[in-house]
Amino acid sequence: MEYVSHLLVLAAIYTILVVSLDLLIGHTGIMSVAHASLFGLGAYTTALLAVHYDPPFIISIVPGMVIGSAMAVIISLASLRLTRDQFVLATFGFQSILFGIFENWVSVTRGPFGVSGIPHPRILGLTASSPPLMLILVSASALLCYAAVIRFARSPFGRVLRAIREDEVFAKSLGKATYRYKISAFAISGCIAALAGGLYAYYMTFIDPTSFTIMESILILSMVIIGGAGSRWGPLVGALVLVILPEGLRFLGLPDSVAGSLRQVIYGVLLIAIVIFRPSGLVGSFRLGR
Repeated sequence: MEYVSHLLVLAAIYTILVVSLDLLIGHTGIMSVAHASLFGLGAYTTALLAVHYDPPFIISIVPGMVIGSAMAVIISLASLRLTRDQFVLATFGFQSILFGIFENWVSVTRGPFGVSGIPHPRILGLTASSPPLMLILVSASALLCYAAVIRFARSPFGRVLRAIREDEVFAKSLGKATYRYKISAFAISGCIAALAGGLYAYYMTFIDPTSFTIMESILILSMVIIGGAGSRWGPLVGALVLVILPEGLRFLGLPDSVAGSLRQVIYGVLLIAIVIFRPSGLVGSFRLGR
């Protein structure tokens, strides 16, 4: 039961991450590979507050969300005036910079040694100290984020984002301040990604820079593409497929080194198959190639 709860907690955390990135890719048409760094900002902020001060859950999680949103705005201000190809490279640069901070600012982040001893979250006097209890907390957070993004997508704000995705010049001709809308989408996306980071830190009780590399950004991006960008169920399907499917390798009795490499092969094969045979993803309708 705890093993199943563990997988579902991870799937819920990644669902939050995929929902946040899909707001950029699927709804706005912005491709970013810096999402793991925003995930890491939320995780480190929450972890450091929890270790040093042990405040209640809300007090420790909100600062991380604010910092993640602020960093997303900084990334967007510095990069959104670039062409799409240049923008992807710029977000890669920001990802590398923030990872370097996590890795080398030893006096704060403890560098490669990581932050350990993160206490379990406390809400209304209750401590979520087991996977089933964390599953309730993380699932509720994922549901709220999912509902919020769906609400955004159906609002006039979301319709402008989709107009930017389809034809930004046309959206500008209608008098829409597209640059401001894209910055707002980035801010919301960074806030949600940082929330996922805080939940991850609380659940794992230990974080280090290896959890927030460029490969993690590519994994989140793969979940968006495989599930289906811009679709209602895409984030959930993508997260479940790439979190639960590779776990089947554990039952084959393979060494950890072989299983890890084979997991990357599975990710690659899935991604290639989706791009060739189902460009809109498993449950999506928007083709990224457009």
